[in-house]
Amino acid sequence: MEPWRGPEAASLRLGWPALLLWVSVLSCSFSSPASPLPSLVPRVRTSYNFGRAFLGLDKCNACIGTSICKKFFKEEIRFDDSLASHLGLSPAHLPSYAANYSDDSKTWRPVEIFRLLDKYQNEISDRRICASASAPKTCSIERVLRKTGRFQKWLQAKRLTPDLVQGLPSPLLRCPSQRLLDRVVRRYAEVADAGSIFMDHFTERDKLRLLYTLAVNTHPILLQIFPGAEGWPLPKYLGSCGRFLVSTSTRPLQEFYGAPPDQAADLAYQLLSILESLRSNDLNYFFYFTHVDARTFGIFNNGHLFIRDASALGVIDKQEGNQATASAAENKDIFSCLVSGCQAQLPSCDTVPEKQSLVLVCQQLLPPLLQGRFPSPVQEEIDAALARCAEGARPDPEVLRAASHLKELLRPLRTCDPRFAYRYPDCKYNEKF
Repeated sequence: MEPWRGPEAASLRLGWPALLLWVSVLSCSFSSPASPLPSLVPRVRTSYNFGRAFLGLDKCNACIGTSICKKFFKEEIRFDDSLASHLGLSPAHLPSYAANYSDDSKTWRPVEIFRLLDKYQNEISDRRICASASAPKTCSIERVLRKTGRFQKWLQAKRLTPDLVQGLPSPLLRCPSQRLLDRVVRRYAEVADAGSIFMDHFTERDKLRLLYTLAVNTHPILLQIFPGAEGWPLPKYLGSCGRFLVSTSTRPLQEFYGAPPDQAADLAYQLLSILESLRSNDLNYFFYFTHVDARTFGIFNNGHLFIRDASALGVIDKQEGNQATASAAENKDIFSCLVSGCQAQLPSCDTVPEKQSLVLVCQQLLPPLLQGRFPSPVQEEIDAALARCAEGARPDPEVLRAASHLKELLRPLRTCDPRFAYRYPDCKYNEKF
């Protein structure tokens, strides 16, 4: 089965070369003899040099050795022809790319290639790195980061401990426990011998990759340590390097704001269920969002809703608590400033209320999905429960009760048919679905 090709494919045959995009880094480029391509497109490969703006690290070894790098070299990741409509812009301007992914170059599935930083953040980040070393506007950012005091501590460390990540801007690392950091190391997929809580098998390059990713965007890390295969509401991690990530494809929630009432009820019900599982789960972690928008959640083709962007997801270990040994302000360095201003402050983990994610979702995501969609008096009941859930001034128990009541109202509004393949036909025989 060949990769899916969008409606723009016909126009490509006349003028555009085949869009088999290869990643190269600055002056280091990779090439190989041309291989046969599908008969409907010219047998010409175009290479785009994404440079540091795409990978984030400016040496050849920034990507070599990672799982996703091998996929690019084996031509097992192919960008959709629909990218052609954007070719008037540099690829560096696009926040994400639709692509196809294969494990055997024969069968293909849709994936998304996300930027962990947008173009503006890339440029600011690179300038800050160079400035931190009193270097010119352009410099070897990898060389600068290797010389930092934080990375030198990482090189000596046998185990990832809270002091090594203090001051990094991610909500995931705001109050890290040793249990959480051990999980990061043990499940980090970009090393040969994953499974140990110790970093003896990490090369210098591996440590820099992990530190850089933790500092820039922890979304790919969360996909690895809380995988969907174990029941967590996250898409499958397929690989990452530098500043980009490849994961299974979903459609953002905002595309469903005009969905039929039964589908809207189903999505809202799933969303509330996800927030419930993030508050209470067998591993005793409390997950919370610092902010949400219509692209935070996505829907698979089978109707199942997942967290599409986990970069704003914080984690508090209710079992071990916060084991930080120093305040974040005492550990700020260039790694603290790669994404946001160095003065940015996250709230203390002790001040995060249990209702936080519910209030955000009830304020920003559920109203366009649920308002004006159902007959009276059900709509009035939904609106009242939604309003109570969205009131941040209410005590936690009241917000949680409002969300629970909203779920009860939505449950009978869901239908059981093949459109909801993630729970069909089970929903015909079991009320649980």
